Amino acid sequence: MNEFSALSTAILPTDDRFAAEVSGFQTFRGRRPDVVVAATGAEDVRAAVEFAASRGLAVAVQSQGHGVPAEVAGGVLITTGRMRGVRIDAERRTAWFEAGVQWGSVVEAAAEFGLAPLSGSAPHVGAVSYTLGGGLGHLARRYGYAADHVRAVEIVTADGQLRRVTAESDPELHWALCGAGGNFGVVTGMEVGLFPVPELFGGALYFDAHQVEDVLTTWQRWTRELPEEMTSSVALVPFPDVPVLPEPLRGRHVAHVRIAHAGDPAEGERLVEPLRAVGPRLIDSVRVMPYREAGTICNDPTQPMPYVSTNAMLRDFDDAAIKTLLDLVGPGAPQRCVVEVRHLGGALSRPAANCVGNRDAAYVLGLNSKVDENTVDEANTLQDNVMGELRRWSTGGRCLNFLAGGSANPEDVRAAYDAPDYARLRALKSVHDPANTFRLNHNVPPA
Repeated sequence: MNEFSALSTAILPTDDRFAAEVSGFQTFRGRRPDVVVAATGAEDVRAAVEFAASRGLAVAVQSQGHGVPAEVAGGVLITTGRMRGVRIDAERRTAWFEAGVQWGSVVEAAAEFGLAPLSGSAPHVGAVSYTLGGGLGHLARRYGYAADHVRAVEIVTADGQLRRVTAESDPELHWALCGAGGNFGVVTGMEVGLFPVPELFGGALYFDAHQVEDVLTTWQRWTRELPEEMTSSVALVPFPDVPVLPEPLRGRHVAHVRIAHAGDPAEGERLVEPLRAVGPRLIDSVRVMPYREAGTICNDPTQPMPYVSTNAMLRDFDDAAIKTLLDLVGPGAPQRCVVEVRHLGGALSRPAANCVGNRDAAYVLGLNSKVDENTVDEANTLQDNVMGELRRWSTGGRCLNFLAGGSANPEDVRAAYDAPDYARLRALKSVHDPANTFRLNHNVPPA
């Protein structure tokens, strides 16, 4: 009998199910735990944490979303994809969901009552991990980060106890959980606020390669005077020439403007006019849509893939920044990756009772490169070069949710928080997890 036999849902490396269980959305350099606990509920999680803590083993967590556990060998990996419960309280305008739930399930359940969560741009992102990292979605400039509206968190802490944490029951731990990921335990469920947004004026504007500079310049000037109801981003995407893509996009390096206006549709139509005036669009899908269709705005890939990514919070994204970016990774550059710039401000800039940092940033720039063992070094070098060249526009901060392409280095994690908050988090980590049992891509070590 092996030492893991006490765990009723344990899956060992010798088990035929092991490879599939440890494989997540990020497939580059997979996880190598000693054992996987395929949790079906909070009690499985509690037993796994108690088991690991009593033996000095590290604990990592993986749901069905995009989150990446720390790339550490050994320890216990808890998979939560089987925990899929969702409840809507329409009267209180709240949703409760378990750790393995993806946003699409919450969106669908809330839509039945004309409500919407502060969900991510992709329906297949994990709702819990997204929210624990801050959460920057289509309603962000109007309502703020998803973490700003967490009512309660159900969590198994390092002592093996299942707790319900609210701002009233434990304000310090609640403050830390809303923005510091899973550093303080394994979250089994969460309750969040919902909003009366049954529909959006939103969609995508795709422009061809020769229009990219005009699109970026027009977009960044356009963002200067926008109302909070408008949340937008623009991505530069070098699409391969493959049949699965819409014909207008195949083999093209495009600018993809993403629009989400949570207000009067006529006002949204008026606001979008300067972007459409740039010129002909390859695709123009901007329209009034049910919020349940918001995932079509970004139309993010749904298939797991190997990739590396990085990001920087920007104080500005002016014409000089655009030229610098395009020289490095634009349609005419020798190297390419997916680039996205999201407009921040609005409700995102207002303080909240949590540790989400960098609220003074005006934009966030993200880079994403599909890689294999032969190309990963080149991709990392390219991303480092872009970050270096754009440093003069950067606040020095990082967005925690977008440090998901591999193990984030400690400096990047630290930069996701304001300095006093990071010190406060480390002090709390020393209280709640002094042995640093919970290992994740965004690890905050004890003080």
